[in-house]
Amino acid sequence: MEARPVQRVKTISAYHQVRGLPPPAHPLISIIDYAAFPPDAAMGETNWVFDFYLVSVKRGIEGKMTYGQQQYDFDEGVMFFMAPHQLFSILPQSRPAGERSGWLLLIHPDFFWNTALATAISRYEFFDYSVHEALFLSEQEEATLNGIIANIRQEYHTNLDRFSKGIIIAHIEALLNYAERFYHRQFLTREKAAHQILDKLEQWLNGYFNSPELAVKGLPTVQQLADSLHVSPKYLSGLLKVLTGQSTQQHLHGKLIEKAKEKLSTTTLSVSEIAYELGFEHSQSFNKLFKAKTSLSPLAFRKAFQ
Repeated sequence: MEARPVQRVKTISAYHQVRGLPPPAHPLISIIDYAAFPPDAAMGETNWVFDFYLVSVKRGIEGKMTYGQQQYDFDEGVMFFMAPHQLFSILPQSRPAGERSGWLLLIHPDFFWNTALATAISRYEFFDYSVHEALFLSEQEEATLNGIIANIRQEYHTNLDRFSKGIIIAHIEALLNYAERFYHRQFLTREKAAHQILDKLEQWLNGYFNSPELAVKGLPTVQQLADSLHVSPKYLSGLLKVLTGQSTQQHLHGKLIEKAKEKLSTTTLSVSEIAYELGFEHSQSFNKLFKAKTSLSPLAFRKAFQ
């Protein structure tokens, strides 16, 4: 199959032009109502890369977006985020513009220049989530975010002064903080889906830790785990932190220590042999990790079972 061309959109003004919209009121930030969009017929023929941040809430829009290796249906109202330079494509379906609702917030990184959010925005991990890990909003949550968007829109449509940028930045930060809170809520309220991911994680780890692959390849990476579960690494980490209090790496180390304890207490293998079976090239590295996690050396732990 022939690869789709990639079109890069560097500015918000260029995005407005590509989508057949009037020029933006501000060159570095724009809010667009989805009802204002002309039909998307040409959008699905190309992969897209934007040089700016995108935050979106969509309702009543039929179509699919491909993001990485995942595809997401827009049949439900969702919120999603994209950072600059992420590759995606849209496969639209026709629906009258009057039936669409929602908004699109575009922010060029230059807008954050000389503000705390220029560096702080990197802590919002949902910009690295995949589209299928979108945020499902309650009506109350959506109303809260719509209020913030209305404030941003009003501010940049008025006569800009020396206070305007700081006020808009504060509203953007509030929007991101609410999104972070709502994601935390979603990990808990969509408990079945979250625990299905955890169950699959445990099954995968159990299979890996009981196979020869561990000795040959060593501890799996966070990326390998995420790929095996068809989620993004940041989403997996966020889910684990909420449900278990541990990062993905901590969860991996915990599983490794469990396996080490099992071998130390039920086999006569030497510590060096156990270290090798657990994928360590040097037993000293295994000893150091085991003691850091248990406050005991592997030999001291084994003696407790003798």
